[in-house]
Amino acid sequence: MRMDAHHKDLYPDVTAAGGLVPALKEAAKLRGCDIGLPPWATDAIGIETARGLLSVHPAADERLFRVRVLIPGFTWDSPGFSWEVGSTDDLGLLVGAIAAWREGVPFDELAARFEFLELDEFTRALETGEPTSSQWSDLLSSEFHRRQRNLLRRLHADEVLRNMFPTITHGAVRLRVHQLDGTSRQVLVHELEGDRYEVIRPGEPGAAWVEVPTGDLIAYLRAALTEQ
Repeated sequence: MRMDAHHKDLYPDVTAAGGLVPALKEAAKLRGCDIGLPPWATDAIGIETARGLLSVHPAADERLFRVRVLIPGFTWDSPGFSWEVGSTDDLGLLVGAIAAWREGVPFDELAARFEFLELDEFTRALETGEPTSSQWSDLLSSEFHRRQRNLLRRLHADEVLRNMFPTITHGAVRLRVHQLDGTSRQVLVHELEGDRYEVIRPGEPGAAWVEVPTGDLIAYLRAALTEQ
């Protein structure tokens, strides 16, 4: 993204680099940081991390790089969950924070190292079950996923399973342990005819669909998602 004439005095380093993305890449290279922008990137929207998509938005009336994190929605009518997590006028601090976020540095350590980050609202939301609780609400009320509603209700009724992050994948309900990590322990549950279910554990060696009796379903899923 290129700055227009109005921004040139505010962002001379960005203008000199040819835009925000080249400036971010240059600053990261100087500091030996990996901020996850591939060579073909043309904007700084949606930098992929295991804790959501990061984006950088320069302010129009003052020199300030605003950082937002988006956890995409997983229903057809849900835009996702978004927070602004801080802003700084220092490009070096910015790329350092992005790199540390991508590396999975704990939130309290991030806040201590990068004082411009304001993580209270974000971490409080995670601690109180967002976006998991909103995701359950969206799926349970979605007409688009009406066919999965009975299964969703059954899973949500369990005090352990309702804390897992739910999505729908090709008609099957996916439960994931960590809402911000798509590679974390998870299961897919497909409802068959006659009150029967089959389950698969993606990412496990030799993963295959296993038919699970209805009476054993909750215990089976609990074990699959919580065993050490």
